[in-house]
Parts: sequence; structure tokens; C-alpha cells
Amino acid sequence: MQGAGVILHSYACDGVVPHMPSDIANSAQVTLFSVVIPVYNDWATLEQCLRSLEAQTDGPNFEVIVVDDGSEKPAPDSIRQRDGPYPLTLVSQPNTGIAAARNRGLQHSRGSVIVFTDADCRFQANCFSALATTISNFPQHNCFQLHLTGDCSTVVGRAEELRLIAIQDQMLQPSGCIRYLNTAGFAIRRARIKNAANLFDPVALRAEDTLLLANLIQGGELPFFVTNAVVQHVVSLSFLQCLRKDLWSAWLEGGIYEMIAARGIQMRMRPRDRLGMLLSTWKTSRQYSLGGAAWFVLVARQSLQRIVTVTYHCLRIGSNAHAVPNAP
Repeated sequence: MQGAGVILHSYACDGVVPHMPSDIANSAQVTLFSVVIPVYNDWATLEQCLRSLEAQTDGPNFEVIVVDDGSEKPAPDSIRQRDGPYPLTLVSQPNTGIAAARNRGLQHSRGSVIVFTDADCRFQANCFSALATTISNFPQHNCFQLHLTGDCSTVVGRAEELRLIAIQDQMLQPSGCIRYLNTAGFAIRRARIKNAANLFDPVALRAEDTLLLANLIQGGELPFFVTNAVVQHVVSLSFLQCLRKDLWSAWLEGGIYEMIAARGIQMRMRPRDRLGMLLSTWKTSRQYSLGGAAWFVLVARQSLQRIVTVTYHCLRIGSNAHAVPNAP
């Protein structure tokens, strides 16, 4: 499948069906997972992600679709010529955003289950095996949130671990479903997808996964949490780089949360819940020996995001007030 403006690459040359090892080619018709990874300039971290996928030896057959969302430099030869245990397709498109990139990867996929992840994520060795078992055991569920962890080798990584522990614990429901969706590790049955071109709303430059969660909630559905299918999110940025990214991301996400709130769906934590989560993360930092520094990094990042969110909301209210004509 090749759409307008999209180039389908093989490992060695353009316009050729991607290389497929013979053992996988013989059973391609039963490919279970299609792993979609959007990339924008993060080729180095993608290498680690692809290596972690090579360790999924005990799980079902799968393919990998990497979508280059207009990176400044083309994919290196180490990726274009990669000869791994799974078929890999590289798709290029102009820079149109992460939501559009995920949709593009979905359009090129063949598996009965689509797994979305990011270039800076690493899969635990038995992740796909555990996910396949859960999907088989729970046919009533269509969406699955994988268990996310942080990389505890740095203070920023330990702060991410704290954040993920708190969110996943707080959002987990007694039913085993979770009021949380993070495309660092998210799977959905193909049969559940009505329109592959619009699973993720292209208008969302950030928080496209939160918008998808709102759509699921509106339809009376939540992802099922797969505790033993673990994906590690590796934060390679420094603390200051994280703050700059948080500043921009929170501003872009403001419009998405306004869209969701207009539907009457509560996605943001209430102040009381937010305070409770901060207190629980402090206890967790001591329980898991993650350290006070990680907690302060988390609080600083969360506080900055909250300040940007409130500022965005206030500016929106102000602009709407000025837009209303004076009454006669």
C-alpha cells in the first residue's frame, strides 16, 4: 500500500517490498502484532527500541512499521539495511505530526493487533508473549494498555518512574481496566478500528492518546491493563531540556483538553486528587529508594505544566470574552 506523498522503503532500496526473513514469510498470514513507531529525528533512540524488539523471541509473529515524520536527516543505514528477526517497513512522510504518523503506520500494517510505541521505549523480553496471552484470555476487550516503567539510571528517569507508578496505580479500576492511555505502549484490535486514517485525530499535535482515550470513554470503553507486559520509557533529556519540552507540550495540550472538556468528559485531575498523588509519590520515592531528588524533579515538572495549563485556560477565557459583542 503506498499513498500519495509516501515512500515505502525496503532495507536497501526504495519502492521494493520490505525484506522478510524466510521463517516469517512462511507464516506472514498469521502475523499477530503490527508495531507502529513514529520517528522525528530520534534515530539513535530508535536503535535501542528495535534491539529490544529483537528479544521478543517467545512471542507471536510480528512486523514493525517505522514512520519517519519528516526528520531533518534520513534514516541511517543501520536501520535501512537492518536484517533482524522480523520484517521492518520504513515509511516517509512530510512533517505532519505524531497523530498523522501513527495513522500512516496503521494504514501500512497487516497484523490483527496494532501495538503503538515510541522510539525512546524498550520492550521487556517477554512483553509480546504476555500481551498475546492476555488478548487471548480476554476476548471481550479491544484495547490494552501496557505496563510502563521508567529508566532509573538517572534522576530524570527515576522521576518518570515515580510519575508512571502514581498514574497507573491511581487510574487502575477494580475491573482491571485503566482510565489511562499512553501510546508509549498501547495495543488495539484491528477489528475495533473503524477508520484507519483517523484513529488518532490529526489536529492533535500533542496528547493524541488522551484524545483517543476520551473517544473510548465516550463509547463506554476503557483499555485493559496488562500488568506483565512491560515497556520501559527512557528519558534521554536533561532536567532543563525536560522543562523546555514540558512548557511547549503543555501549551499544545491545552487546546486538546479544552476540546475534551467541551464534551463533558473529565480528564484532568482535580486539585485534591493532584495533591494526593504528589503525597503518594513522596511515599513511593522512599519505598522504592528512588530518592528525594527524583520527587523534586517530578514536582517541578508537574508544577510547570500546571502553570502553563492555567495560563492557557485564562487566556482562552479572556479571548472569548473579547470576542462577544457588547449588548445593545
